[in-house]
Amino acid sequence: MTPEEEFAEALRVRRKAAGLSLGELSRLVNYSKSYLSRVENGSRMPGPALARECDTVLHAEGELLGLLPDRPARSVPPAPPARPGRRGRRRGPGPSGAAPAPAGTSGTPGTPRTPGTSRTSGSEFDQLIRRGDARHLLGDMYEAGRLYLAAYRAAEGDDLARAHAVVRCARRWSDPGQVDRDLIARIDECLKTLAGREDLPAVELRLRLTAHRAKKLTMGVGDDTAVAGAEPGTSVDRARGVLRELRDRLPGIGAETHCEVLTECRWALYDFAPAAELLALSAELRDVAVRSRSMYFMGEALVALAIDQLRVGRVTAADATVRRHREHAAHRHSTLAHWQQGTLDALMNLWQGEFVAAEEWILGESRTIAETMERDLAVPADTLSQTCLGQAYWLRHEQGRMAELFDSPLMAGVRRRDYFPVWRAGLALALCETGRHDQAADQVLAFAADTDGFTRFPPSGWALPTAAVLAQACAELAVRDVRVGELLPYVPPLRALLDAHPGELVLAGWPTVLLGPAARFSGLLALVAGEPETALGHLRRAVRLAQHSPAQMTRLRLDEARARLRSDSAAVRAGAREHARTALGTAEELGMAAVARDCREFLHLPLTGP
Repeated sequence: MTPEEEFAEALRVRRKAAGLSLGELSRLVNYSKSYLSRVENGSRMPGPALARECDTVLHAEGELLGLLPDRPARSVPPAPPARPGRRGRRRGPGPSGAAPAPAGTSGTPGTPRTPGTSRTSGSEFDQLIRRGDARHLLGDMYEAGRLYLAAYRAAEGDDLARAHAVVRCARRWSDPGQVDRDLIARIDECLKTLAGREDLPAVELRLRLTAHRAKKLTMGVGDDTAVAGAEPGTSVDRARGVLRELRDRLPGIGAETHCEVLTECRWALYDFAPAAELLALSAELRDVAVRSRSMYFMGEALVALAIDQLRVGRVTAADATVRRHREHAAHRHSTLAHWQQGTLDALMNLWQGEFVAAEEWILGESRTIAETMERDLAVPADTLSQTCLGQAYWLRHEQGRMAELFDSPLMAGVRRRDYFPVWRAGLALALCETGRHDQAADQVLAFAADTDGFTRFPPSGWALPTAAVLAQACAELAVRDVRVGELLPYVPPLRALLDAHPGELVLAGWPTVLLGPAARFSGLLALVAGEPETALGHLRRAVRLAQHSPAQMTRLRLDEARARLRSDSAAVRAGAREHARTALGTAEELGMAAVARDCREFLHLPLTGP
């Protein structure tokens, strides 16, 4: 591909992602449509002025400027004459204020010129990396991965260049619950070639690769998906070690390497470290991403920060972060960024009980985007599918319409993904909510048998929503008095896991839905165990975290009514009906049909002691 063709492809991709016609872009940059057409078909290389205008209008952050060839100024073709009356009106540099990327770089801030390659091979490598970066930024991860792998092959004999290409490959999304063994092998190969080197480029690449390796190994969620001899938990020490080395070497480490290590190590620790510890990392990542002026890392930082704020119960702060991500997504002109924003908005809508707004996205545009991107092989299919399915599942759960989901093709997706623990728990809850209580009990007991009675879960991350959904399934079975004696031996490990997170909200996915306060699910299990006073203590703590969520408060009021009814105190029992009536009114207002039904059933129960 010639430099003219490379610039043409980048401009065309950016323009289409921005939803602009050639004529519209012409008007925005003050150059004739015919000249832009020649640039976009690869027959003309633009000058720096036009490249800068396009960078600004298309929010390319220096990418288009970075594609200009490195040649003497006299060889740069003069800018074409502007249309009459339009010349002289010029915008400044791109939104970041960054200087043009030097020729031979990837166009991404912090990317060094590749050392050690010949003039020809270096040029090919740089071009492949730049094209991969452009595709990745727009959400076309499969094409980005193909280009990065081609760059890796083109850099044979250059250890630094190959490691740089593998870092780029590692940024691609992976299918949830699966380990990319080919990528791990390439990372190990690069780490071996860089071992012992203390020059700064080698040190930075080694830090990045080690952080990616730690994160990728944690993708396995069971014996069938883990890498033998390197189970997910073994990466925790590695991630903490990389973070220590990073801090020991600051401030000499570049901002982009700093961002990369924070991003990957945070994910490596996600299932094992307290949410408050991860919040400190994501806040640091946000601050460093601003300094790096990298659109990629700013997006990573905002999503990570929103996730961690939600988990520690700072919903108002998370809402502000989601709004900032909306501005970021608008600048990216990326279908994937738009989908991520819509998913965040739907999560907040579900939390706030705005089910109509959530349904418009979840069963409408979200599915359309996911199906299109999967059909076009833009991203790993299961990443989008599981998020769409998770939000659809929780929407129908909140509405009390699980039977509709259970009888639809979507339910096959739940069954097909039962290698992922939260879906196995989700199937048990779906069986409960559709009246298949014995099947639900069988599901919970089989799950317990396969996990040594739920003792093989990590202390955080995916384990928390799995335990929460299991707690709700057990509570539903206890209300119906279905095989409670068989379930009781497996309640203590679930309680221990949830009790360790009393001030947190349970978040499923990355992110998909907020299930509610961990204290609520601790309360449900305490009630299953026959401890109503303990249950009431947990539920009251949960209210403090859920007071701004009408849907959560509705469920909590019904939970508290049930706990009060089982209290030894007549005074405590006396308030049970009022809580159930309050829950009924809100459930009817929000359209939570199953909760409303359960409230009516409860109000017909006699108000007697246990």
